[in-house]
Amino acid sequence: MSRPTALVTGPTAGIGRSFAVTLAERGYDLVLVARDRGRLDELAADLHRRFGVDVEVLPADLADRVALATVEDRVADASRPVDLLVNNAGFGHRRPFSDNDVEEEQAMLDVLVTAVLRVTHAAVRPMVARGSGAIINVSSVAGFLRRGTYGAAKAYVTSFTEWLDVTYRDRGVRAMALCPGFVKTEFHQRMGVRRDSAPGWMWLDADRVVRDALDDLERGKSLSVPTRRYRALVALARYTPSSLQARFQEIGRR
Repeated sequence: MSRPTALVTGPTAGIGRSFAVTLAERGYDLVLVARDRGRLDELAADLHRRFGVDVEVLPADLADRVALATVEDRVADASRPVDLLVNNAGFGHRRPFSDNDVEEEQAMLDVLVTAVLRVTHAAVRPMVARGSGAIINVSSVAGFLRRGTYGAAKAYVTSFTEWLDVTYRDRGVRAMALCPGFVKTEFHQRMGVRRDSAPGWMWLDADRVVRDALDDLERGKSLSVPTRRYRALVALARYTPSSLQARFQEIGRR
């Protein structure tokens, strides 16, 4: 009996790496997508050695439409079905919107929104045709807050994913948005955000986030927000006026 296959974008660090390791441990063959071929090859060799799974590497910059097309083609290939798609690739800015180059803003939109839309679209068709499959789109609690273009992009991802689940669940295809907060990964380091920029209770362990997310997917959830404290924060954010939210914008910017 063949093993299921999962495709993970952004798997070389942080949440994406935790997804790759956890899924390999659970017996998934993998397709790993990232820009850095060297890091992909290193991770693939390690996962194959440790868990005996087959690992395919697919170097691609998701902000590049030509490279993105190779990922779309892979997930659309019905002869090599992808059972679980994890859209995880990240992109973030620390500077205010007016200080960023517009092309940097466009690149973030391409990675966080356009790539998620196009890869998901390519995956849904064969999943619906065979009546099975699942998609996890890694969003953020920032999507529930007024957090500039990053929060706006994540709000799109969350809304889009919840709609996907409602629309295609009866046809055998599941979708879930994972909305973590601050996670101990390279993501904030690359943005120049110090660990002390947010209270210690706000920082989450990536492996735990992933394990809980996969459990939530099994339970049939369309939205996974890790820990009670972040679920409370999201609930509060839904009813907090924008003017009050603006007072908290400096969290994570110091």
